[in-house]
Amino acid sequence: MSDTPVQTSATVLTVRQVQDYHAMTLVAPAIAERFRPGQFVAAAVGGAHTARLVRRCFGVHEVKSDYGGTVEVVFADTEPGTGWLAGLRSRDQLDLVGPLGRPFRLPRDPVGCVLTGGGPGAASLFALADTLLRRGCKVHFVLAGPSARQVFGSRMAQRVGDTAAIVTEDGSVGEEGTLDDVLPRVLQETGADVVYGCGPTDLLRTITQIAGELGLPSQVSVEEFLQRTGACGTGLCMTCMLPVHGEDGVTRMVRACADGPVLRGDRVRWSDLGTIPFDALGAPRVLSVTEGGSR
Repeated sequence: MSDTPVQTSATVLTVRQVQDYHAMTLVAPAIAERFRPGQFVAAAVGGAHTARLVRRCFGVHEVKSDYGGTVEVVFADTEPGTGWLAGLRSRDQLDLVGPLGRPFRLPRDPVGCVLTGGGPGAASLFALADTLLRRGCKVHFVLAGPSARQVFGSRMAQRVGDTAAIVTEDGSVGEEGTLDDVLPRVLQETGADVVYGCGPTDLLRTITQIAGELGLPSQVSVEEFLQRTGACGTGLCMTCMLPVHGEDGVTRMVRACADGPVLRGDRVRWSDLGTIPFDALGAPRVLSVTEGGSR
């Protein structure tokens, strides 16, 4: 099986409302057979004669063998492009490229895994959970959001996970509180060995911080950052750059799409997202008066 992404005309099977989000199932066998958990797809929006050139990137919720191979994505209708996608109907065609990006790294041995998510990004955790469970790992979910309608997959997590903790700010489902109130307890009670995360950037920052304080490795998908900044999904446009420091201590600007979307949480410089830190390799230098000379 090749890891090379493909461009295909996918057939829409269903588009359904799930709480505040839309779940779209597409018949795309070539993408389904290549997919690994954590990768994403890039969809052209607007139709054949549209002026909208920028694709929309979405993590994959699940793949199935139905109809030769289906791919399901979950997204929020937040702007005209996703609004157009939400209006598609069964048998419509969608230009799709995938699977793209680096997937989650999987443990070699059966270990305890905590999968933490929020918003539509949490959908990407379920394909990962399926793979981890087949490897004999223990899977514990922690899903967080402002309210019940913004927590995707709470019932599914309770069904497929060994445990599932749900926390909402308004207490409309699960515990009332925030991720900070629940995740440390779950990590300690489950004896977790690794933490995986996908969702809003602030949530990923919290996951990384809590995991680090407990000495646990974290892998996070910067899918939301990619959706806000990315365009091509293949690394060519260079619009989704973010600062990551390497094992050699040097900060480099990497592409969320091609070098991610899955990154080590402790390597991302969360407070510097959206900037090029002055100490990053290749960062523009600001000349002092003495360096610049007199004019």
